[in-house]
Amino acid sequence: MDKIALEAFARETTKSIKTPSELDEHRGYEKHSPTNDSNSRDGYSSKRLITDDGEIQLEIPRDCDASFEPKLVRKHQTRFQSMDDKILSLYAKGMTTREIVATFKEMYDADISASLISKVTDAVLEQVVEWQSRPLDAVYPIVYLDCIVVKVHQNKQVINKAIYLALGVNMEGQKELLEMWMSETEGRSSGSVCSPNFKIDG
Repeated sequence: MDKIALEAFARETTKSIKTPSELDEHRGYEKHSPTNDSNSRDGYSSKRLITDDGEIQLEIPRDCDASFEPKLVRKHQTRFQSMDDKILSLYAKGMTTREIVATFKEMYDADISASLISKVTDAVLEQVVEWQSRPLDAVYPIVYLDCIVVKVHQNKQVINKAIYLALGVNMEGQKELLEMWMSETEGRSSGSVCSPNFKIDG
């Protein structure tokens, strides 16, 4: 069996997966083992999960008192984190929501909704706002400024933009990323480089 056939076989055998091992660990004994525990097994519940190889069907074991909480695939989880990373990567490249939906259908035969894409991107934006609002020290004795130029999609064109990074060293000698900001072009003067949120002494 060549590599391509082996990978295809592996994908097919994971279309329906049962995961009883975690329940055995939770209950402290394996299936059919003698026990006085009243919390017995209660069959399986079906779950669809989006993976790198498309959608798979999982059979998640249940217990009677519903105390079992799966760790590998948590309750209400419908996709792996890697799928969120792919959504964000496509979004960062300038693809529209409709294009991302079509890409997932073509590459993974997975049906994802426009609302899911919005939830993923909105969650990242919330984290960005939280990071921007975090408290900083009053003084950083050393601040490094750097710049990277990236290509971005804007108004159906690909243009260069400069992303500035401010890395500070606090009084304890620890490095912190203080701020990131974007400019149309890479500045040559100190005034165009410095963020308006910084006050530089000396």
